[in-house]
Amino acid sequence: MKHYEDNFAHINLPNLELQPDYKFLDLPQFNRADSEASGLNSVEKLLDNHITEGRGNNICIRTFEETWTYQDLYEKANQIANVLVDDLGLKSGNRVLIRSANNPMMVACWFAVLKAGGIVVATMPLLRSKELTTIIDCAEISHAFCDSDLAEEMNVVQSNFLKKVSFYRNSDLEKLMETKPKTFQNYPSKANSVALIGFTSGTTGLPKMTAHYHKDILNICEAFPQYALQPTQKDVFTGSPPLGFTFGLGGLVLFPMYFGASTFLIEKPSPDLLLKAIQEYKITVCFTAPTAWRIITTKVNDFDVSSLRKCVSAGETLPLKVWQDWYEATGLKIIDGIGATEMLHIFISSNEENMKPGATGLAITGYEAKIIDVNGNELPRNEAGRLAVRGITGCKYLNREEKQREYVENGWNMTGDIFRQDEEGYFYFVARGDDMIISSGYNIAAIEVESVLLTHEDILECAVVGLPDEERGMLVCAHIVLKEKHKATDELIKSIQQWFKEVAAPYKYPRIIHFVENLPKTETGKIQRFKLK
Repeated sequence: MKHYEDNFAHINLPNLELQPDYKFLDLPQFNRADSEASGLNSVEKLLDNHITEGRGNNICIRTFEETWTYQDLYEKANQIANVLVDDLGLKSGNRVLIRSANNPMMVACWFAVLKAGGIVVATMPLLRSKELTTIIDCAEISHAFCDSDLAEEMNVVQSNFLKKVSFYRNSDLEKLMETKPKTFQNYPSKANSVALIGFTSGTTGLPKMTAHYHKDILNICEAFPQYALQPTQKDVFTGSPPLGFTFGLGGLVLFPMYFGASTFLIEKPSPDLLLKAIQEYKITVCFTAPTAWRIITTKVNDFDVSSLRKCVSAGETLPLKVWQDWYEATGLKIIDGIGATEMLHIFISSNEENMKPGATGLAITGYEAKIIDVNGNELPRNEAGRLAVRGITGCKYLNREEKQREYVENGWNMTGDIFRQDEEGYFYFVARGDDMIISSGYNIAAIEVESVLLTHEDILECAVVGLPDEERGMLVCAHIVLKEKHKATDELIKSIQQWFKEVAAPYKYPRIIHFVENLPKTETGKIQRFKLK
């Protein structure tokens, strides 16, 4: 079945036998089988229906500078869709790159691409021209929208595939929009038409393109938010993850708009700006990374956060100490979760009724998970092994059969994480598959060492890696940010090491400690441990 004029994405999908097994799609909230024949463009549920059902004047997007209603977003998305088709020559199925910080025009462009029948490729604002060129060449991207504040790197991109680049923020896109009608006939995509391509944050080789359908976008809105957040139209969402990261896309655009709520976008989020937004705009749901939750906790007493009702953490595992400190400071329980670009969003998490401090949670409605050994056999409870998951979404790498075979085994998605499952079924993060330190025959999870170090009164942040050693195989090496930088002495190193051996298994103690000013992190707040190795 041909979905688009430009069928690049569908031609390059993995063969059916290499795709994961999909489960729970027959549940009423996920069953979109009828839309295969009648068509399904996810924009209609996320945006257009709010207009036809009389909610056009409801606030949709706020920033510190501006406010857009659903009507505003609808009209601007329609104008941009008209520009795409009439002026930029977009053909259905063309890939369109969006380069922007989190702002209302980025959201309008995102919806416009889907309205016009394009496929969205949203990117992180800090990517350089070489990285952008790689993405454009891999996905054969023909069009790009770019915030003019980020034009410098975009202007030096050289690719034979890229035909049109349109800039916004007092630039050419707005001028073209002025001449366009505020209505648009949405492209009749199918439930299984590719809607977006997410590039994974791998550190070696070519980046991997993972494709998601229009039905996937809507189905994740019925999964995690219904399970953990119970959103209403009165909710106001905010957070720090970029919209180019599927964690941010879901938490700051898809989830609020699916339920007719509003979102507050911050272009350069910091803990202080997040707290300012929560206080001034009565935020009720906040998405950010563990690192940010830690820093916010130290500042929260200076702000009124009484409007907050749900706090979500993802991107990397949430240390128990961060959870406890936030709970003690606010009375709110942070909802931990694990997701993946390959799965589109969170698939293991918790809610108010089933939360266990220290556990990531249970497989949410729409997913199932298990712990397996290297041969694919399910392991006994409390034994650490590989996390396997399947459900309403799954990994579909484009044009990367060898990587698809690595990620999908016997229909299950292999996340690359080491977890254990307790007797009650709760999943606990142990390590990334490549973050296990094997020293003198001991398996030491970097996260375990970090969790202990974070309880030390002088330590603000830390990251632990394994360093090669002839005698022991690997040594535990801790990079530590102190609360008070002037305390960084050899005496403190010895003190921390001795303290560690008294509060945790001595074989796990960091034999090497480096005091650093800060830790290398991605835009989404993940610590880049590979840079420390």
